[in-house]
Amino acid sequence: MTLLGILEAGMLFCFGFGWPFSIYKSYKARANAGKSLLFLIVIWLGYLLGIFYKALSPEHDFVLWLYVLNIIMVSTDIVLFYRNRVLSENQK
Repeated sequence: MTLLGILEAGMLFCFGFGWPFSIYKSYKARANAGKSLLFLIVIWLGYLLGIFYKALSPEHDFVLWLYVLNIIMVSTDIVLFYRNRVLSENQK
């Protein structure tokens, strides 16, 4: 593992640290207040591009799995966004 790989892993850890809290808040609140679907999609796309980069790169390291973990968490938050949208429409 190179220094660049360690730095990239640190960045992904820091970016991914907040997703479990966001997911929990979305699940418990059952509302989308303060959420932006566009933001979630842009972040999801960024992680997808990171996965493609790592998959096509000659050096394969564990950082690829951090991208995968983060995209799973963002995907979960997107699913909850749609669930909460349906829940709020049914309350009307």
